[in-house]
Amino acid sequence: MIYLDNAATTYPKPSSVEKAVTYALRYLGANPGRAGHTMSLKAAEEIYAARKSVADFFQADGPECVAFPLNCTAALNYVIKGTLKPGDHCVVSNLEHNSVMRPLHKLAEKGITFTQVEVVPGDNNETVARFRKALQTNTKLIVCTHVSNVWGIRLPVERIAALAKQYEIPVCIDSAQSAGVFPLSMKDGYAYICAAAHKGLYAPMGTGILVCGSREKLDTILEGGTGTDSADWEQPETLPERLESGTLNVPGIAGLRAGVNFVQRTGVERILSHELQLMRKLYRYLRKIPQVVLYTPEPDGRFFAPVFSFNVKEVPSETVGTMLAQQGIAVRAGLHCAPAAHKAFGTEQQGAVRVCPSAFTSQKEIEMAGLAIGKTVTKCKNMG
Repeated sequence: MIYLDNAATTYPKPSSVEKAVTYALRYLGANPGRAGHTMSLKAAEEIYAARKSVADFFQADGPECVAFPLNCTAALNYVIKGTLKPGDHCVVSNLEHNSVMRPLHKLAEKGITFTQVEVVPGDNNETVARFRKALQTNTKLIVCTHVSNVWGIRLPVERIAALAKQYEIPVCIDSAQSAGVFPLSMKDGYAYICAAAHKGLYAPMGTGILVCGSREKLDTILEGGTGTDSADWEQPETLPERLESGTLNVPGIAGLRAGVNFVQRTGVERILSHELQLMRKLYRYLRKIPQVVLYTPEPDGRFFAPVFSFNVKEVPSETVGTMLAQQGIAVRAGLHCAPAAHKAFGTEQQGAVRVCPSAFTSQKEIEMAGLAIGKTVTKCKNMG
């Protein structure tokens, strides 16, 4: 199988991640921070080491600023629902994932409003100007994807954060598609960074990251056992315990640390360069096929990430995805849990076929994927 569904979750994982998970299952099987015996203490040490690795990676103020929710979706829910109150207003882009849009639509029942800003691909000045125009006196949060999971469009999040700072509005970055591919630092003024560790950070599935500014305090949406202040009925005030109720996923977090370390050793710039080269190669091949519809320019790194979506004329995207799967090419077809992004490009009915490489994807695999897409187009023509 040639796996090009890395925007959903990366595969394969580095061998170091597999080893870290196995080690944790064998030797770190106790509940971390809940007891004084050796195995519990070692499990807690592994969790702390993972916090430190993530804090260093995102240049956070310290390990205490790093929480490990179930996934990026949970992290975004923590921020959105923990910040906004009735009467508040939120600004988002028109390319957001349902992890942002569904919580906001739910909060609309409580009188919370939001504005979707239309992103202008390739024109960061206009995009930032539109974010500025969307701000209101009651705007209490900006939530912005760093990279569209459908179109690969890269938003100028550093400039959006600088804009928000002028108005003292916290900014939450959804880095599900960018962490491990583009540099992202808390020193650029973000209040929160949410990451899907199982994607560009090569962690196991079921691992997420929420990095908080040291001065930020979220209301809780989940309360329970934290191993600290157990006699108090109130959730702890301090991070990260405030955001971590229940037993943590020690094997997953051990794998997360190994994944972050893999990216650090390999180098974000090197990974980006490799993946862009592959996507440019595939894009140029598809551009020569008249029946293939491409919606964005060739990925260049400045305005686009190494991921893009396409269609084969009016053929349903799921049909194309199935035909490619039959040839051993794994892609994602449909709406990718981001109908807002599809609406922006008029593909909310057809969906789109998404391709995304990883650090392990080879030139040969891209060549074979291109040939498979060409064969699929021919089959679609014959079917028509």
